[in-house]
Amino acid sequence: MKLPAIVTPQRLAIPLTRLALLWSRTLRIRQIGWPAIQEHRRQGPIVFTLWHDELFVPCCLHRNEAIIAVVSASRDGEILAQVMGRLGFDLARGSSRREGLRALRAAVRAMKTTGKDAVLTVDGPKGPRHMVKEGAIYLAARVGAPICPIRVRISRAKRFERAWDRFQLPLPGSTCTIIYGRPHSLEASKLDPVSLDRERQVLQERMDSLLEDPAPDT
Repeated sequence: MKLPAIVTPQRLAIPLTRLALLWSRTLRIRQIGWPAIQEHRRQGPIVFTLWHDELFVPCCLHRNEAIIAVVSASRDGEILAQVMGRLGFDLARGSSRREGLRALRAAVRAMKTTGKDAVLTVDGPKGPRHMVKEGAIYLAARVGAPICPIRVRISRAKRFERAWDRFQLPLPGSTCTIIYGRPHSLEASKLDPVSLDRERQVLQERMDSLLEDPAPDT
């Protein structure tokens, strides 16, 4: 998305943040599995994972919790980062192609020194849609933190079909159910390529199945 030179991401983020907060107040939000997550958070930091198209509701709901968000260094990522910063998230910036590892290392340092949780859109910043990448697994392994997959079910949403992620914007008055999977620890803290791919497949399966049958993880 190209912006006129006078419309900077910083300026655009101000009305977008206000609009997002107003919009979120029209939604009916349910949380499944949240009490168990609160207990885990008392024991140590968690790495939360989302799909890119489902981030609107969790970002608004968990604002001002100082969760570390790993966000792309792209132009669109700059807008998202500005909005999330105004929603009270800490930021680790990077791109999956060039600076992704630098952002993940920054998130590792922040989690270790502050004990804060982190969140990643594991199919971002540009897809493929709903395909888990390895960043969250790297982060969890380096910190020794469990991974908690999150999915969102929206009763009525506008889906942006031309966007790579087919982003979902809940319509006013819709019911949004956030499902938190049971946090799971990696089998090994140091991952060779085979182990890394195995852990990626495990997370892929958990992300895929969470909406279908959330009961075991509630």
